[in-house]
Amino acid sequence: MARAVEPATTASRAFRHRLTADARRVLLARACRGFADGLASVVLPAYLGLLGLTAGRIGAIATFTLVGSAIATVATAFLGDRWSRRHVLLGASVVMVGTGLGFAVADTFWLLAVVAVIGTLNPSAGDVSVFLPTEQSLLPQTVPDRDRTALFARYALAGSLLGAVGSLAAGVPERLVEADVVSDLTAMRWVFVAYASVGVVTLVVYRGLTPAVEPPPAERRGLGSSRPIVLRLSALFSLDSFAGGFTVQTMIALWLFLRFDLSIAVTGVVFFWTGLLTAASMLLSPVVAARVGLIRTMVFTHLPANVFLVSAALMPNATTAIVCLSLRALLSTMDVPARTSYVMAVVAAEHRQAAAAVTNVPRSLASAAGPVLAGAMLARSTFGWPLIVAGSLKICYDLMLLRAFGSIRPPEEEERIFTAKRNDH
Repeated sequence: MARAVEPATTASRAFRHRLTADARRVLLARACRGFADGLASVVLPAYLGLLGLTAGRIGAIATFTLVGSAIATVATAFLGDRWSRRHVLLGASVVMVGTGLGFAVADTFWLLAVVAVIGTLNPSAGDVSVFLPTEQSLLPQTVPDRDRTALFARYALAGSLLGAVGSLAAGVPERLVEADVVSDLTAMRWVFVAYASVGVVTLVVYRGLTPAVEPPPAERRGLGSSRPIVLRLSALFSLDSFAGGFTVQTMIALWLFLRFDLSIAVTGVVFFWTGLLTAASMLLSPVVAARVGLIRTMVFTHLPANVFLVSAALMPNATTAIVCLSLRALLSTMDVPARTSYVMAVVAAEHRQAAAAVTNVPRSLASAAGPVLAGAMLARSTFGWPLIVAGSLKICYDLMLLRAFGSIRPPEEEERIFTAKRNDH
């Protein structure tokens, strides 16, 4: 009897856990950035197209944003001893403000490329910036182990839910143009001014973080004994991210524009609903993980999602393609809180910051190649080759992850198994 009740009890207790003030601030900042990313990622391809960039160059800009994020994350990892977590987040917020203003005024490919590399703009629906590893490393110290997955689910939920709202807001510029209020170009430039404004909001939010978010003074830097498992995970995550680079939200939007001639407003509505489905899956992630484990949650939800991704590329019309993308959204990111929680669980507490950086930097670098390749594919054909390549590679990743880590459990799962066996006896 105890075995059947324990997972659900653990999951529900996790969601009832009272968040600290610092955790609430981090979740609020993540929500704000999610809105900005959802808005900018939908508008970006249309804006760049209006400036005269080809599909190939639009993909290159998306790639530059990911390369820049990886460089910034590397710098944070190597200079982490000199910077506090609070100062890293404050500095990143300042860069976010500059990124929005830079995209609002730049009008040539090379100027946009420079801003993309230096800035924080995110072409995907998820967070890939320097904010991510910093927040990932500080959140686990705000809750007990049993509540860690639920906290990361809330963190991912905040980004996904507001990202969906941001995608819906992407239709506002088009409505203003139709009402003859502003020109196309001016309306889209104001989107990036709004992005900069969100950077100001996050700056204010992060200023309220307390010294409790900092690692203990005696904490060792680097990976230490956690190095072997972190490097293996990082290699597999890189394969997943390389595949994901083909289908970042900006490139999916570009595919919908080219393949089915969807407008920005309609595409924004599509991403709003897929974002809501993604957010719903975040709520289910800790519940599923409490029953079947973190690795199985990652694999058994990801596999069917990738089948739907490949199927979307084969659909003959926008309606059926969007249905497939929606089904994919319902499952594809349920692994996100589980993945983050797993990494933080299987490494020593003193290695968490380094582990967050080491697993995110290769992911950012690997995903950077995807958009430029997807852009080149779409420049030659509007068929969904990027979706097929991404889905196929991701299926390979899922199977390899299950094989390599299916038997390596985090502490709370070992404890639950031990308790169940003791109760049986």
